[in-house]
This record gives sequence, C-alpha cells and structure tokens, in this order.
Amino acid sequence: MSTKVLLILLGTLVIFPCIEGPQVESEEGSSASADKVYGPKPQPPEKDLSSEEIKPTAVGTHKKRGKMPTATEILDGIFHNYDYKLRPGIGERPTVVTVELSVNTLGPLSIMDMEYTIDITFCQTWYDERLRFNGSFESFVLSGNLVSLLWVPDTFFRNSKRTHEHSITMPNQMVRIHKDGKVLYTIRMTIEAGCSLHMLKFPMDSHSCPLSFSSFSYPESDLIYEWENFTLKINESNSWKLFQFDFTGVSNTTETVTTLAGDFIVMTLYFNVSRRFGFVAFHNYVPSSVTTMVSWISFWIKKESAPARTSLGITSVLTMTTLGTFSRKNFPRVSYITALDFYIAICFVFCFCALMEFAVLNFLTYNRTAPRGSPILRHPRATIRVRIPVIEHPEAFVCDVEDSEEDESGESEEDEGPSCPAQQAARPSRLRRSAGCSR
Repeated sequence: MSTKVLLILLGTLVIFPCIEGPQVESEEGSSASADKVYGPKPQPPEKDLSSEEIKPTAVGTHKKRGKMPTATEILDGIFHNYDYKLRPGIGERPTVVTVELSVNTLGPLSIMDMEYTIDITFCQTWYDERLRFNGSFESFVLSGNLVSLLWVPDTFFRNSKRTHEHSITMPNQMVRIHKDGKVLYTIRMTIEAGCSLHMLKFPMDSHSCPLSFSSFSYPESDLIYEWENFTLKINESNSWKLFQFDFTGVSNTTETVTTLAGDFIVMTLYFNVSRRFGFVAFHNYVPSSVTTMVSWISFWIKKESAPARTSLGITSVLTMTTLGTFSRKNFPRVSYITALDFYIAICFVFCFCALMEFAVLNFLTYNRTAPRGSPILRHPRATIRVRIPVIEHPEAFVCDVEDSEEDESGESEEDEGPSCPAQQAARPSRLRRSAGCSR
C-alpha cells in the first residue's frame, strides 16, 4: 500500500512542471510573438488635466466634469462678502421693485364680517449688482430655505386681517438670480383682507374689494414700487368661491401716503364684484309679494264673515313682520335703510291697510243699520191676571181709610186693609185716604 502511494507522489512531481500557467503582460509590454493574453486587461492610466483645459471665471474655475461645481463656486463667491441686511444701491439711488400678481382663488366674500379671502402668487423683481456673476448658464434658482440669505423687500398688506404662507411640503417661495443681477422673488400666500361694503342698494349692489400693499420700513426715497405692465393672471376663475357674487373686473391705483415715518408708496388692487339677484329674490322678494297678494283675498270675502277676514289680515301682518326680521338675520347691522328694507316696508303697509279696510267697513256698516230713536212698544191688553209677589217689610203702618160716597149708579166699594205711601200709586183713584197715617 505504501509503495503505491510513493509512486503516485513521484508521478505528480514529474508531471506538474510541464503544465503552463496563464501569461500576463507586464507594464513594459509583451513580446510580439504572443498572440493570446489570459487574465484581466489592465486599465489605461488616467490622463492628467493640463492647465490649459481649466477656464478661469470671476469667482472660481470651470472643469469639464459638469456645471455643479461652478454653481457651487458662484454661490460661495456671491455670499462671501454679501450683506443681506442692506438694500441694493443704498446711499446712491432708490431700489425699484416691479410687482406682478397671480390670483389662484378668490372668495368667499363675507358680508357679516366685511372681509374676503384671496389666494395669490406674489412676484417681485429688482436688480442687485452684488449678485452678478459670469457663467455658462443664465440663471439659477434658490429654494425657500435659502431666501433668508438674500435681501428681499419688506412688503406687507395694509388691509389684511390674517395672512397665511403655505409651507407644504416645502415653503412655497423661491428666488431666481440672473447673471446680470436681476432677482425674481415669488411667494404664495392666502390673505383675509377687509372690504368695506356699502349696502344701500342691496340686493342690487356692486362692490370693489381692495388689496393694498407697501413697504413697511422703506419710504419713497429708498424703495419704489411699479406694476409689471399691470398684468393680472387669473387661474381657474370658474372655481372661485364667490357664491352670491359675480367677478366683473379689476383695477389698480398708485398713491403716496404720508405718515410720521415718511412718504410711502401704496399700491392698491381692486376686485370688482356684483351681487347675484336670484338668491335674495327667492328668499325675500317672492315670499313678501305672495303674502301681500294673499292679504287682498279678504276683499272677496263677505263682510258678515268677520272672523275669516280678521284672521287673514292679522296673519298677513305677522308674516310680513317675520320676513322683515328674517331678512336682517344674516345681514350687517347698518344704520341706514336698504332697498330690500324699503320693499318689505311697502308690503307691510299694504297688508296693514287690508286689515284696516275691513275695520273701517265694519264700522260704517254698523252705523247705517243702527236705530236712531227708541221705538214705542204697544202691548195688547192682558186678559190674564198676573199675581205679583209683594215683599213684606218688617215695619207696619196704620192708616185711617174713609169710604167714598156711592157712585151715580148706586154702587159703593169698601177697601179695608193697611195702606202705605208706597202703594198709593197702585190703589184705585176712587179711594180717598186721609193723611193721618201713623207708624
């Protein structure tokens, strides 16, 4: 057994040197006779970039790998000596800010609170020579997180009650910087602004709701606002939540307001709306007109039917009173009379006059049929004797009675019994009583 193992080991040692391994080219190069090379191919060495392939810029260098390093170097160079607390052109000239507005949604308009809600995209453009750069691209954009590194106008809305800046999923604001120093600042916000409504012609009224803005701290000598050719972009006006109003147009004004801090330029944008008549007509005009016509039905009811006419008139008057109160339920408490109030008052007068007409008619008819004098009643002679009860008094009277002489016919009557002064009128005239009646 051990002999076989030794022979196998000797055979292996003899055969192993005859086997050729893989050949690999060296770095100095392989021989020309080798046709095949086994193993991984060596990678070509990286070429060194010469100084001629690097183009210098104003704030850094530009390499052939891409524009990302250049944009980073431009931003680093811009913000290296940039002071965002100072406005452009300070001490030399006022900064001119061009304004453009895009309306996303408008409404609802509340007449009780006299305010409206508007969702806008507010764009401001100005030039800042400190942000000029040289590069192969015209502009670059900064996200909302980097806006705080730049100077932006301190614009505020003068008639706003509440302002909300959208921040889902990121703050809805951006800055675009051009190579010539032009800066575009865009922000989206929702504003609840006041709108003074004059309700004298309600419900045929029209209103102009203003949106005023200006600088909070820079007067006219430092900052000037201008319109961008006054182009108002309206997005999806069909989805506006105006409900009772129709959007009729827009206008603008520019004025200078003098305050203790200086003269400020105020830009105002007016949104013109008119009220839709259908809602108020269905809930106020139609019920008032129908109630007034129902009160006229009492003219066709007979005058003898007093309960029917009276109940109809009173019901009409009470209904008009309720309608007048209902029309003021969702209405601001103004001190003047509106067109709707005047109409409801006229309807109330007609209903009240219909009720008064029946009262006057009933009074005049009663006076004509009433007797002017007391009638004389003639009763036939009674054939039946009526026994009248006599009330006995506790006091007794004693009277002397004298008999009268006989009549011409020879007949005489005697009337015995007590007599008193209260019964003298009822006694026959043929009896003569003495005045000596004692108690």
